[in-house]
Amino acid sequence: MYGSIAFLWPALLAMETGRATLAMAEQFANLVAPAAPDPAVEPPRWTTPNKLALELRSLKLRDFSTKSKPGQTPTLVCPPFALHGATIADFARGHSLVQALRDSGIHQLFLTEWRSATPETRFMSIDSLLADLNVAIDELGGRVNLIGLCQGGWMALAYAARFPAKVTRLVIVGAPIDIDAGESVAATGARMMPLSLFRDIVDLGDGRVLGRHALGYWDAAAFDSTTIRQILQIPAADSRQLEERFEEWHAWTLDLPGTYYLEVVEWLFMENRLAKANFVALGHRLDLSNVTTPVFLLAGLHDEVVAQEQLFATEGLVGTKQDLITKRVVDSGHLGLFMGHQTMREAWPAVARWLVASPPHR
Repeated sequence: MYGSIAFLWPALLAMETGRATLAMAEQFANLVAPAAPDPAVEPPRWTTPNKLALELRSLKLRDFSTKSKPGQTPTLVCPPFALHGATIADFARGHSLVQALRDSGIHQLFLTEWRSATPETRFMSIDSLLADLNVAIDELGGRVNLIGLCQGGWMALAYAARFPAKVTRLVIVGAPIDIDAGESVAATGARMMPLSLFRDIVDLGDGRVLGRHALGYWDAAAFDSTTIRQILQIPAADSRQLEERFEEWHAWTLDLPGTYYLEVVEWLFMENRLAKANFVALGHRLDLSNVTTPVFLLAGLHDEVVAQEQLFATEGLVGTKQDLITKRVVDSGHLGLFMGHQTMREAWPAVARWLVASPPHR
């Protein structure tokens, strides 16, 4: 396991299992922490050319399409709305799942870039984000292949359950779907803390979770050269430029709406409502058996954030026929699923081929 995991979300205060204590949490809540990064840090650069297709209160819809492909369903990547930004999906050449998908035949490709919360948007909820996601999908014609990454994975599944006719194929990568199905740092960290503590964190940000405060809690050495090379799956030789780029990516953070953050902590991580069919989204109690579209589940063998079992439990929750569910495990940690060079060469081209395969008989 990597050391202190600064990208861990939403249990922002959780350390390695067994080390997260109430004293540590209180230290975070009181901001007894190293100096936070400058909030004026430049946002990470996009690697792949794109254009802004739509801008809503919670998201920007980015268009990475290469050309018009008659008959090809648009593919929409849904990154996590978490501590770091959407460039997790387009980190660097050779480390970009956007690039891997485009190079493997996905010509109509889009991505939701979640916007950092402002004082005006601090009350945005899960429903707010799902509603804007629905508008974005309608903008693309009302039917998409949907790819959910980490926290974007449970959101993609929730959307598919709420609007099953709008999702042609569903890809979920490194996402906590059934928290009770396995042990993970995120679930353990969230459940061992009282909800009041998470509310205190939101109160400290005047209704938001401030990314720079959360980032400042961890030791800067949490991502040393060895750890970064493991994440990016690169050798030591000639790696410094990529290491510096990773450090820049890591230093820039998003602020989260407090309402949304507390809903995820309580509903997903503490109460496991999505897996227990007790999750209400946009006025409907979600029944995951309504999802009958083909599903691809991609997990990391060494994922230190999400247990494979928490993702693969999706197989028994959705209504998709068994022969339409693909499961794959890659030799990767959590971030390596989205940034690792080997994962980009092997796993993501396979996802692309699966997305453009002939429609199955259902």
